[in-house]
Amino acid sequence: MAIKNRKQYRRFRIKQRIRKIISGTPERPRLTVYRSNKEIYVQIVDDLGGKTLLAASSTSKDFSKEKITKKDQAMHVGKEIAQKAKDAGIETVVFDRNGYLYHGRIKSLAEAARKEGLKF
Repeated sequence: MAIKNRKQYRRFRIKQRIRKIISGTPERPRLTVYRSNKEIYVQIVDDLGGKTLLAASSTSKDFSKEKITKKDQAMHVGKEIAQKAKDAGIETVVFDRNGYLYHGRIKSLAEAARKEGLKF
């Protein structure tokens, strides 16, 4: 795979290292996070079935468009995905930080999801 940017290549290598170990099952799906410069996206994935079970992002219509920080945005998305998971009967997940450092927006999303009752 030809990746021109060193930063992207580094994250890709870290992501591959993580994905060798982490895999989502129907009993314990994978909670994966993607963050862009403006938005944050999260999905709950069953890797064995190859299906995305649930998804939430900061671009959804029910998300408030008022001026808030990116960390607060991540907290709202974490609460939303935990609530959707609870409604779907999913209690435990495997957290996939997708090559990002567990810091800042990723950390606030994970802590908000844990606070809402999602276990990982």
